[in-house]
Amino acid sequence: MYKTRMPILGEKFPDFIVETTKGTMSIPKDYDGKWFVLFSHPADFTPVCTTEFVAFAKKYDTFKKLNVELIGLSVDQVFSHIAWVKKIEKIFDIKIPFPIIADSNEGLSKTLGMIHPEKSESNTVRAVFVVDPYGILRLSFYYPQEIGRNMDEIVRAIKAMKVTDTYNVATPENWPHNGLIGSDLILPPPDSIAKAQEAMREEECFDFWFCYRSWINNFDQI
Repeated sequence: MYKTRMPILGEKFPDFIVETTKGTMSIPKDYDGKWFVLFSHPADFTPVCTTEFVAFAKKYDTFKKLNVELIGLSVDQVFSHIAWVKKIEKIFDIKIPFPIIADSNEGLSKTLGMIHPEKSESNTVRAVFVVDPYGILRLSFYYPQEIGRNMDEIVRAIKAMKVTDTYNVATPENWPHNGLIGSDLILPPPDSIAKAQEAMREEECFDFWFCYRSWINNFDQI
């Protein structure tokens, strides 16, 4: 019996042996020490999914520089994935460098809650799962089948998580772009009067509970 509840943020990503266009793989074991993005698409040979695969392929080098691997998934079989990838590469003159899981028995899809019966009883919705180098689920998105995803937002969220992990801070809305405090980083709220007074002396603050620090945009250090 498959687990039907999607693992929540902060939980260990479930272990699975899967068949892919790159052969049999063990997830998350094969990605120990790396971040990975697992994203599902409703079906091969469909227009919106094709635009997304081309977009992921164009962003592949960006993800690699961040130590992030990509993994696609749908309930189609491997031969369908292979045929579709070849067609994409021929039409759009771009290589699809990442593996695509053939979840034909829907085991992983059901475990991760990617099949929403009100949308489709057989195809997956457009889900995105970001898993860190320790195999912990850090972020998840769900999109309806008719809406394509924004690759820049996935990259932005991963960068934000890496920064917040490294510096014990939070990022504001729209970070690192223009917003209330732009690319500055939000400091944790103080847990004592002494720390509040120290923060007010040493940091930029709107008040003791809202202090921030400038960020030098250098992802090579994280």
